Amino acid sequence: MFDPVLLYMPGALAIFPIILIVLLVSLIPMVFYILTLQKALNRVSPENRAMPAENVWLLLIPVFSLIWHFIVVNNMAKSLAAEFSKRDIKVEEVEPGKSLGLATCILQVCAVIPFLGFLAALAGLICWILYWIKIDGYSTKLLFQQAG
Repeated sequence: MFDPVLLYMPGALAIFPIILIVLLVSLIPMVFYILTLQKALNRVSPENRAMPAENVWLLLIPVFSLIWHFIVVNNMAKSLAAEFSKRDIKVEEVEPGKSLGLATCILQVCAVIPFLGFLAALAGLICWILYWIKIDGYSTKLLFQQAG
C-alpha cells in the first residue's frame, strides 16, 4: 500500500537504493572473511574441530553475529591449537589467533556505544582485518604442512 508520508519526503525514496547498495557492497568482504574461516576449519582434521566449518556462516545474521563471533573465535583457536599440536607444528600462540580475535569481537560490540562507537568501530575494523590475515596465515601453514 502507498504511504502518503512519502509524498512529503521526496528524498526518502531516493536514498533507499543507496542504502541497499552500501549494504550489499559491505557484504562482499564479509563473505570472503567467512570463506577464509571455513577454509581454515576444513583444513583442521574433523576430530580436532571444535565446531563444524559450516557454522561460520551464522556470522551473516545481524545482531546475533556480535555474540556468535566470540564463539567462532574461541572455537577457531581451540581447533587450530589442537591441529598444530597433533601435527607438531610450532606456533607463537598457545591459542592461535584468540587474543586478536577477542579484541576484534569486543571492539565490534563497543561500536554500538554512542560517541565512543566510531573509534571502537575503526579499531575493530583494523583488528578484524589483522585477524583475517592471521587466520589465513594459519590456514596456509596447515596446507603446506599437509602437502609437505
